[in-house]
Amino acid sequence: MGECRVRGFPAFPPGSRNTRLARSWWGNAWIRAMEETALDPDRLARGRTYARAGRVGPITVSPGRLAAPVSGSRTTPYRAVVSVETLSDVEWERFLDGVAANAGHIAALLDRDMPPDLVDAAAALGVRLLPEVGDLEPACDCPDWGYPCKHAAALSYQGARLLDEDPFVLLLMRGRGERELLDELQRRNARHVPVPASPPGTPAAVAYAREVAPLPADPPDPGPLDPVTRPAVAPAPGLGPHALDLLALDAAGRARELLVAAEPPPVLDEWQDTVRLAATHPGVLDRLGGAAGRLPRAVRAWEYGGAAGLAALEQVWSPLRAQTAALRDALAEAAVPDPAVWRNRWTVTGPGIQLRYGRDGRWYPYRAEPDGWWPAGPPERDPAAVLADLLDR
Repeated sequence: MGECRVRGFPAFPPGSRNTRLARSWWGNAWIRAMEETALDPDRLARGRTYARAGRVGPITVSPGRLAAPVSGSRTTPYRAVVSVETLSDVEWERFLDGVAANAGHIAALLDRDMPPDLVDAAAALGVRLLPEVGDLEPACDCPDWGYPCKHAAALSYQGARLLDEDPFVLLLMRGRGERELLDELQRRNARHVPVPASPPGTPAAVAYAREVAPLPADPPDPGPLDPVTRPAVAPAPGLGPHALDLLALDAAGRARELLVAAEPPPVLDEWQDTVRLAATHPGVLDRLGGAAGRLPRAVRAWEYGGAAGLAALEQVWSPLRAQTAALRDALAEAAVPDPAVWRNRWTVTGPGIQLRYGRDGRWYPYRAEPDGWWPAGPPERDPAAVLADLLDR
């Protein structure tokens, strides 16, 4: 077990000044936890320079620590370490039970992804995966008294790049290796797989020994068939035939979705189902009142994002700070002025744009219109892509 709890990674090659030190939202959360604890921004700047210049040597990852030699002013490299608290056995049990119960979370980890809902689900179980301010402890054997020194800061930035490529690196630092985690998840899943009972029936030897019955006679030729016509729907009191026809068509479409869907769709209330109906079938919006009221805006939100898009339009909530770190970086790269932030809504008044973070972990673009904020496109998990589309229009 010890071997699977230690991993070595080759040094990152030198890059340009514009080399991104983190691309994923969880890699940026790691950097934010380090930077917001730092006491000297100048040393952070030097650490970024050291990281991009390739001064950080091979990195060793093990439970509770990240370590690497970092070249400085002397001939012999300094030894830098970044420590983080490991999870307790009780926390690991809760986390593994939660992941094993959700096939989507297992698939995301195997795809080297760490979706926000996985982190949220772990937090709801009392397990904090991503470090926050004060969780990272940098150390180095150099004489610099900075916290962190430029060598430990450089190692922290390269650590974020490791997390970008493989979130199992974070789980290893929290105490468990990839192979043992996957084996444990497989074992837990096996406990829940029902063993099929022997079906009742006739033994194969007996069935094959029976005499084969003759085939039935061919059916008579039906002759030429009349064209199939759509049956007319008689009007009902208070409900015209066109409405009944639409409801029958909608019910057939929803039945097909239930048959092919991997998971059951969410249960909709009367308002949500009205929006869905208007967004799905042309002409329904006009029958329900045309451009008046809140329905057209809700229909637009549904067309772009379904039930989650409608929730992003109507619901205000407070996401975790780590979930919005990637948007801060995207705004800085695009040289967008500081936005006005209100819970899950980020507004830039100059170009009249807004991004809303949905509970599904995606960013929804909005644009200012004379009558308020309107959905402006499909959502993305990468806020930089949503922001670029808004600014290019």
